[in-house]
Amino acid sequence: MKMTHPVKLSSRSILLVASMMLAMLVLAACGDTATPVATTTAATTTAAATTTAAATTTAAATTTAAMTTTAATTTTAAMTTTAATTTTAATTTTAAMTTTAAASGPTDYTKVGPELAAAFAGKYKGTKVTMYGPFTADDETKFNNSMKDFKAATGIDVQYTGDKTFETTINVRVEGGNPPDIADFPQPGLMASVAKSGKIVDLNKVFSNGWLKQNYAQGYLDTATVAGASGPILAGIFQRVNVKGLVWYPKAAFDAAGYKIPTTWDQMIALSDQIVKDGDAPWCIGIESGSATGWPATDWLEQILLRTTTLSNYDKWTTGDLAFTAPEVQNAMKYFNQIWLNPKYVYGGTKSIVSTNFGDAPKPMLQNPPKCWMLDQGNFITSFFTQIKSTAQIGVDYDFFQLPAIDPQYGAPVEFGGDLMSMFNDRPEVRALMEYFSTFDGVKGWAAAGGALAPQKDAQISVYTTDVDKKVAQVLATAINVRFDGSDLMPGAVGSGTFWKAMTDYVSGTATQDQALTEAQAGWASVKK
Repeated sequence: MKMTHPVKLSSRSILLVASMMLAMLVLAACGDTATPVATTTAATTTAAATTTAAATTTAAATTTAAMTTTAATTTTAAMTTTAATTTTAATTTTAAMTTTAAASGPTDYTKVGPELAAAFAGKYKGTKVTMYGPFTADDETKFNNSMKDFKAATGIDVQYTGDKTFETTINVRVEGGNPPDIADFPQPGLMASVAKSGKIVDLNKVFSNGWLKQNYAQGYLDTATVAGASGPILAGIFQRVNVKGLVWYPKAAFDAAGYKIPTTWDQMIALSDQIVKDGDAPWCIGIESGSATGWPATDWLEQILLRTTTLSNYDKWTTGDLAFTAPEVQNAMKYFNQIWLNPKYVYGGTKSIVSTNFGDAPKPMLQNPPKCWMLDQGNFITSFFTQIKSTAQIGVDYDFFQLPAIDPQYGAPVEFGGDLMSMFNDRPEVRALMEYFSTFDGVKGWAAAGGALAPQKDAQISVYTTDVDKKVAQVLATAINVRFDGSDLMPGAVGSGTFWKAMTDYVSGTATQDQALTEAQAGWASVKK
């Protein structure tokens, strides 16, 4: 791939720093001792890490995966931007690490940016900031609840609009001259596509010098650095991250049935066959998601690819240098088909996958008795569990294991994702909210409620209160290799365009495997490399 405006950074060093930082927070969240300091800026960490070139640990593609530096609190992406498509790549991580974490005290807002300090002094009271993004249902509620402290303290009205068609509608709004003040991009590739329009504000001009480098591992900043209209810009900041490739199951019923957690792919297939013999469908699968329909299928393929080929090939695939029609991807599809195309494996049969909303897929799993027994999703899915069953508890109604390795030489790298906040309108109150998002305070309410992990270094470990988040944090801490969600790294025309559609067409039966992979590959033709 010919590149313009390259980010001249060592990907290995970036990812190592990221993994050490995030693993530090994770280890502390899981029981390490912490020593409080007066402010975020005073927090110190020490870490020793041994990097591993060969991938070994777990991944699950699109919303799910424990990240080595791991996704939810550790992100690592060595990002290569191109004039036409920001492309990112790869997080390579650590095989072993020891960390000493310091829990931080209140963040000194004067060190973040002048607008944030002024906002908390009441200077922008009565103003309004509009936001637009994909958070709906429980996620939208949790986000809005997490903004209450900011609204109360500053008097700034944060108006968030969640939309299941965000991935397509954001382009329409930007091209029509009606962008929100702030947009929440779950895909760096989509953000990069929009950034080329020149409408996204370069955040390097917003924050106080040194703050972002102080409060984020470098990998996060590199992932958000993409090609703007006239050169590289920092187009967004991570507000939260999540781990993908977690296989959820009904814990109490699972144990009562005598089922055992599989540690290899073959064991997982054998378990699936046993559940079929017992009269149920082993898998809960749904990919309907409005204009984003198909993304759970892309997550699965990404996770399988991470387990069947090298990390280098995965990285080349996300940048368009390894085609969808390549033998490596064709091989990954073989394992995908083993589960997705087996009508006895999928609750409702394979024909129900496209019409079942991803948030409704867990419903049969949470029934008593369960009607399906395994669901591959990211840690955010627990928000849907409590919607389905308000009394649902981890360790009783559900638990998870990591998607197992397929080929031992590749292990099970962890996949992760996250939300990038981008600014379109440069006003003081908008700057203040963007600066707020760069602090742990900006995600603290959501982290306390469960379903969100913080990428910021000033995170207060004690805020994590759910057993789920603590357990996911442990997955992150022990991950050896991680990668960002592949489709989210691809340009929007591919990752949230032809890839999503191709997988939907394939699963629905309207396209053969060769036709679907050719369709997915066709998206790259519209991307200047």
